[in-house]
Amino acid sequence: MPEATRRLEARLSELAGAPVELERPSDPAHGDYATNVALQVAPASGKGPRELAEELAAAATGMAEVERAEVAGPGFVNLWLAPSWFEEALGEMLEAGADYGCGWAVPHERVQVEMVSANPTGPLTVASARNGAIGDSVARLLAFAGHQVEREYYYNDSGAQVERFRASVDAIRRGEEPPEDGYRGEYVAELAREESDPVATMLKQIEATLERFRIHFDSWALQSELETRLPEFLPKLDTYEKDGALWARSSAYGDDEDRVLIRSPEQGGAPTYRAADVAYLVDKLERGFDRAIYVLGADHHGTRKWYGAIARMLGYDPERIEVLIYQLVHLTSGGRQAKMSKRRGDVVFLDDFMDEVGVDAARWYLANRGPDQTIEIDVDLAAERSEKNPVYYVQYAHARIAGILRNAGGAASNSLLQGRVPEPEERGLVKRLAEFPGIAAEATERRGPQGVPNYAIRVADDFHRFYHHHRVLESDAQAFRLGLCRATQSVIARCLDLVGVDAPERM
Repeated sequence: MPEATRRLEARLSELAGAPVELERPSDPAHGDYATNVALQVAPASGKGPRELAEELAAAATGMAEVERAEVAGPGFVNLWLAPSWFEEALGEMLEAGADYGCGWAVPHERVQVEMVSANPTGPLTVASARNGAIGDSVARLLAFAGHQVEREYYYNDSGAQVERFRASVDAIRRGEEPPEDGYRGEYVAELAREESDPVATMLKQIEATLERFRIHFDSWALQSELETRLPEFLPKLDTYEKDGALWARSSAYGDDEDRVLIRSPEQGGAPTYRAADVAYLVDKLERGFDRAIYVLGADHHGTRKWYGAIARMLGYDPERIEVLIYQLVHLTSGGRQAKMSKRRGDVVFLDDFMDEVGVDAARWYLANRGPDQTIEIDVDLAAERSEKNPVYYVQYAHARIAGILRNAGGAASNSLLQGRVPEPEERGLVKRLAEFPGIAAEATERRGPQGVPNYAIRVADDFHRFYHHHRVLESDAQAFRLGLCRATQSVIARCLDLVGVDAPERM
């Protein structure tokens, strides 16, 4: 939060003798901020909460930042802030510029976010895109907080699925039908017309799609390479044999059940995905990452505790490992389930989705709900360029401010009210902008990027309300209002960037 808000809370904490956290009342008639600290400390003080609240309100009135204070209800203290506080808060935002709200994390960590990681057996689907939208937004938030973040894509380049994929392409090349359990679709026929390895070709297409989706990976990990290290780690695990297979006794280390590492000879005797997970986790931690974050789909929910179990068995701190699970995506158009793909009717590919709604809307709609929620995206609304579409609405606020600043030319902007009392809409917008550092920090700590676009809508609401009621250029308050516009534009741009959405100068 701005230092002006921190100082206010700190001074009130001294007066109350307990930590004070300020909250904005839902009704501005109840003040700019309120605190329930009197209710919290009353049981241990020997005084009634209302008596304590009255004492705090009387003391707060003597602060330079507070214009007046009133007691409400059983012991709430409502505060109306002085114009000087709004000048200080806005001044700090303008001074910080694009760095407003960043760099708060202590200690700084080296973090890896592994995401998407779909097998290269077909184009990326919208479901995988949600993985990327959530993972990349979390990575952006972590970097904004001050951590060193690397993005990695882990894929299976060998095994049954990949071999079925290659066999399907080879069958088309021979003019035959793919195997019954193989892959079909126009994209398979397209790959068959090329002579190159379809896995390598598909991987290049996936990388190009993700770059278009504004996700750049720092590294790509291959399951086949990691599996070569299995003999090094298997003896270090707590294992046993059963039915000819090698099992990890993972239930004794916090997992829901034991896991098969090596299949029985009757089932081919090959390592399972769980075995590859062992090598991959050690590989991550050996590379010096303080924290390893996995972003996985709902179908992996049952193995959520597996990674922590591996860490415990091998002597690593399981707190260094996080697993983020996201739910399914449903697309609707005209009230019906959407099928936009020209190549297959049962899935929607990410490239098709971006063609239909644009990259900005695709990023926004795949990140604006909590990962634990199944989401339904109205494709018609996502593609609409009107204020009904929330991403367009927020971008329009940014573009409108850009237009104001262009028209202002080199006119001065600052946070000085010049003895004027700020209008209610100005007060509301400054207070809304003051929330941004806390919003970003909470979204980072909870690994919940959806808080950022939802907050951006409220910022746009407050800006449009301010702009509707007050003239900016050629007004008596021009410098202050231009400063308020600049701070608002910076916060909106940062919110959009944190979820991978552009902040246009013109629309």
